[in-house]
Amino acid sequence: MKRHNRRGRLCGALAGAVVAVLAVGGCDTGGGSATHPSAVPVKPAASGGRTSAAPGTADAAAWRKWGLTPLPAAPQPPADKPVKLTASGTVPVFTHVTTSQKVVFITIDDGQEKDPRFVEMMRDLKIPITMFLMNDVIKSDYGYFRQLQALGNHIQNHTLHHPVMSTLPLARQKEEVCGDQKILIKEYGTAPLLFRPPYGAYNANTKTAVGECGPRAIVWWRESMQIRNLAYQLPDKKLHPGDIILAHFRGPSELKGATMTQMFSSLLKRIQEQGFAVARLEDYIQPPTLH
Repeated sequence: MKRHNRRGRLCGALAGAVVAVLAVGGCDTGGGSATHPSAVPVKPAASGGRTSAAPGTADAAAWRKWGLTPLPAAPQPPADKPVKLTASGTVPVFTHVTTSQKVVFITIDDGQEKDPRFVEMMRDLKIPITMFLMNDVIKSDYGYFRQLQALGNHIQNHTLHHPVMSTLPLARQKEEVCGDQKILIKEYGTAPLLFRPPYGAYNANTKTAVGECGPRAIVWWRESMQIRNLAYQLPDKKLHPGDIILAHFRGPSELKGATMTQMFSSLLKRIQEQGFAVARLEDYIQPPTLH
């Protein structure tokens, strides 16, 4: 548990060092080139995972059960996907999706906490999430995340062991990304299309490693959920259309006694207060065409 808390402190320090670069733009294509993702034996699904009913279709009784006011229903995603990924070349980095729709995207990292009530909550509310999973903490119960995947939520890459990627040589970075990619494909049946670096720390070698291991984009964030409130990176301290929100699979020991469902309820309240819907991130991304 202490190791996880140290991660949180390190994340804040590293995030502060790079936020000035990332918060000002949605997509950083960087320099150099990456190898075609031939190391991945499984073709990604059309939208990165399994599909289900449209987001935001839960009835009012389900929201009342969790003490919440319903969010607006998510609009249909645009036919012309705002984020278009390529099968080769340098992987882009994006912090938000360019859209005029009043939607935000929820991403949840790591996988340490496996609260069965959270699965029940997701089944009731039908809120789409994107899971960036790290093998070191999910290997004790891969099946927990299959339940969330079966609801239409997508599983993406977050390394094997959660290192500070920018401190590692290229070979070690590839071990982390390719190793997690291989396990996630085996356990969940689809190849992750996206990668999130632990603590948000990456460099040119990270882009190379990601491109060679299969994912075709690095995903950062604009807001992060703490326990009851959002931490904002832009100075106006409010949500914007297309913002990507970071949260974590955490329990009472990391949330000062709050549960995963209580933290997520607070997140939905912050989103509802600003009048946003929650959309599925992968519905706004055009996967590469593989030949």
